[in-house]
Amino acid sequence: MKKLDWYILKRFLQTYFFVVLLIVLIVCVVDYTEKVDDFRKRSAPGAAIFFDYYLNFIPHWANMISPLMVFIATVFLTSQLASRSEIIAILSSGVSFIRLLYPYVLGSLILAAVSYYMVNYLIPKANKTRIGFELKYTKDAYTYTGRNVHMKLAPNIYAYLESYNNLNNTGYKFTLEEVRGNQLRQKLSADRIEWDTKKGKWSIYDYQVRKFDDQQHESLTPPISRTDSTLNMKPSDFDSDFSLFETLTKPELESYIALIQSRGADGVQTYLLEKYTRATRPFAIVILTVIGVIMSARKSRRGVGWQVALGFILAFVYILFYMLAKGVAESGAISPVLAVWLPNLIFAGIGVLLYNTIPR
Repeated sequence: MKKLDWYILKRFLQTYFFVVLLIVLIVCVVDYTEKVDDFRKRSAPGAAIFFDYYLNFIPHWANMISPLMVFIATVFLTSQLASRSEIIAILSSGVSFIRLLYPYVLGSLILAAVSYYMVNYLIPKANKTRIGFELKYTKDAYTYTGRNVHMKLAPNIYAYLESYNNLNNTGYKFTLEEVRGNQLRQKLSADRIEWDTKKGKWSIYDYQVRKFDDQQHESLTPPISRTDSTLNMKPSDFDSDFSLFETLTKPELESYIALIQSRGADGVQTYLLEKYTRATRPFAIVILTVIGVIMSARKSRRGVGWQVALGFILAFVYILFYMLAKGVAESGAISPVLAVWLPNLIFAGIGVLLYNTIPR
């Protein structure tokens, strides 16, 4: 059956790339229509629009819709084969339905492996350029508005800022505390801190240090006008985090999650969801491919159009499940791991149910 395997595999991949190209072109046209006024208002160069934005926009969207496009491509191809009685001929020759799935599963595994590598290593690098373009030409200038910022810089070191100005990289009413157990051992209080770009350090202005012994007796150092210090804190911590998770490669994402967790900061759920979503997307490609074959392998009197439409409906149900699970996970109601795996587990169960109930 090698020739037939290659025939189905080639048609499967060709159909997938055609469907992805068609949908991505439509998305690009819609996106350009929405952003063309911003491009004109901010005088975005044509070369930057094409090379920096859309050439990096295309792989981002192609990978994002990959599981659903694999499903649509599978339904479309298999429906065509079934409508021409090719599926019946294959099964009548003694080939089992499980054996028929082989080229589809092989194709989906190839796409899953490519998707995993791209989303973890290639696409984040492309997204840095794309999102940088968006921030420059489609978004208003970012202003940090956080107040009363608390940050854990080390196991026993805690920083506090009343406010921060990201335009001049200056923080106001800064304190740095050392806490051992449940006792405060040292506290630095400063009027402000500024980032020194040349030195790569923070300049701390008008500060005093309070020290506490085991009996919590306080000693106060004389006021000091300025000193430079290296802190586990950078101006980038106060920059815009617009789609930041999309710009991080797998190692960078894991390091950033560890940094957020060590600081006890909010927002880690978003990055955990991104991490686990990248791992589950390849499995979604395989699961939806198998479901697509099962659904469309039988010749339908309603024609290919009906089966493709049914495929779209099931695809959007998958999107709905994913969005609901993600929304619940972001609220903290369920773990991110369960949230990203739940749609795959449900649709894997649907696949088993369809295999055992639909005549083939």
